[in-house]
Amino acid sequence: MDWQDNYQVWANYANLDLALKQQLDSLKDKQEELKDAFYAPMEFGTAGMRGILGPGINRMNIYTVRQAAEGLARFMDTLDDTKKQRGVAISFDSRYNSQLFAAESARVLGHHQIPVYLFDSLRPTPELSFAVRYLHTYAGIMITASHNPAKYNGFKIYGPDGGQMPPQESDQITNYVRQARDLFAIAVADIHDLRQQQLLHLIGEDVDQAYLQEIKSVSIDQNLINQYRDLKFVYTPLHGTGKMLAGRAFSQVGFTKMQLVQEQAILDPEFATVEFPNPEFSETFNLAIRDGQKISADVLIATDPDADRLGAAVRQPDGQYQLMTGNQIASVLLEYILSAKKRTHTLPQNGAVVKSIVSTELATKISQAYGVEMINVLTGFKFIAEQIQQFQETGSHEFLFGFEESYGYLVQPFVRDKDAIQASVLLAEVAAYYKSQNKTLYDGLQDIYQRYGYYKEKTISKTFAGVDGIAKMDKLMNRFRQNEPTEFNGTKIISVQDFQSGLQKNADGTTKALGLPSANVLKFILADETWIAVRPSGTEPKIKNYVGVTANTEAEANDNLAAYVEAIDSWY
Repeated sequence: MDWQDNYQVWANYANLDLALKQQLDSLKDKQEELKDAFYAPMEFGTAGMRGILGPGINRMNIYTVRQAAEGLARFMDTLDDTKKQRGVAISFDSRYNSQLFAAESARVLGHHQIPVYLFDSLRPTPELSFAVRYLHTYAGIMITASHNPAKYNGFKIYGPDGGQMPPQESDQITNYVRQARDLFAIAVADIHDLRQQQLLHLIGEDVDQAYLQEIKSVSIDQNLINQYRDLKFVYTPLHGTGKMLAGRAFSQVGFTKMQLVQEQAILDPEFATVEFPNPEFSETFNLAIRDGQKISADVLIATDPDADRLGAAVRQPDGQYQLMTGNQIASVLLEYILSAKKRTHTLPQNGAVVKSIVSTELATKISQAYGVEMINVLTGFKFIAEQIQQFQETGSHEFLFGFEESYGYLVQPFVRDKDAIQASVLLAEVAAYYKSQNKTLYDGLQDIYQRYGYYKEKTISKTFAGVDGIAKMDKLMNRFRQNEPTEFNGTKIISVQDFQSGLQKNADGTTKALGLPSANVLKFILADETWIAVRPSGTEPKIKNYVGVTANTEAEANDNLAAYVEAIDSWY
């Protein structure tokens, strides 16, 4: 059917949810918006789905959420009964309809006689990952759109290990989702009936306490924390779930002076104080900086609405605050973990750090200096989770740290996704460590640069929204592959890594297998150690371009980065 036919099905459905019907009526004269809402079903992939709220098959609403939950339920129906009866844990963030979507997912699963463990109120994504492992459920659902604007929501599925569902199982779920074409025919159970049948269990403080108990293992040097417990922190949950646990996590490890940004501690689905609730953006720190300057806070910390990403800013001698990038935060955390373990003779011989292929190579340098193996994986924290699971099953390595450049970090593997609560606790300890040397976190970063070289990175996103967005992105990626450059910005390209074909082509004519799953990513390695990667986003209508440079001085690194960023812009 074309989009007009899809629209008519919804317009003529007598029992359409009243709120959606009112929204649909308001769109009747807005042709382009209707076309975008009905031209194709919402994409459901390895990261689940994420989209704009509203009526339509290409929108987040109770019907598309039911369809996603139905896909998971049909998949679980194929499992042996022991696995199926382990059930599904469900959590949700502070966005519009998040609690409703969580309940609707529970109703669909309950109709299939699948037990559900539903949080009694909003909780962070990392706690959902933990809950899957702690409760030994077979799967988890997180209703969140992470750091997207207020008009978005999303549906993410987690597997038995607490990581996002692996590709093989995710593909099967996707097929079942697509088979459930009649959105209005998906059966749901009554919540009260599910409670009576012991198919719906509410969880909350019980899991909170178990999670917080594990958080204690994140700290490395408790004596250091005790000595500098009066460090001052300002924390903003950006209207989201971090409010539920961050303060408790800080106080239990010993830091007593953490001040909340009051306006941003309100659970507001409009995210009224920021344009984007994303700790990558400097403007999200405006209120934290205001509060930090009042109390001379040492560190400002922000987490996104589902508390899996963390951003930070550190106080300078002049009282101003310097923001740190995700790569910089990861490098400071990693240097501290490895150096502290070396000092205490607890650094394992088979230690490993895991990062994405588009994250800083400074972390590789740091790992090498401590004799620790760096393992690169595709973008997506589920690939880091897969490595952790493999380590545990084979005993090949001991996991020490995992991160992505997009402000996601994992310290201890009791969670199998990025965890901003863990990261905030460790970052506070690192701040205490540098305070013991009369330095700030930013001073610590400068020390790292002076030891290993100056590494600078930047991500440049190009948006391709609308009906033709995906086709345009596919065309651009094909163009990059069909016209592989031999030099970039006057510097020779020494190898091209095509993760779709799984091959690395070198300038000398040799090739080698990359040894990673197929993915629509290209990475160019240049003679001056610069690297450039290009990939379509898995959650947004964007092509993401990454560039990383290294140099002997900060000024040289900044100049090189600016030149390469300008050259990347010329591609488009």
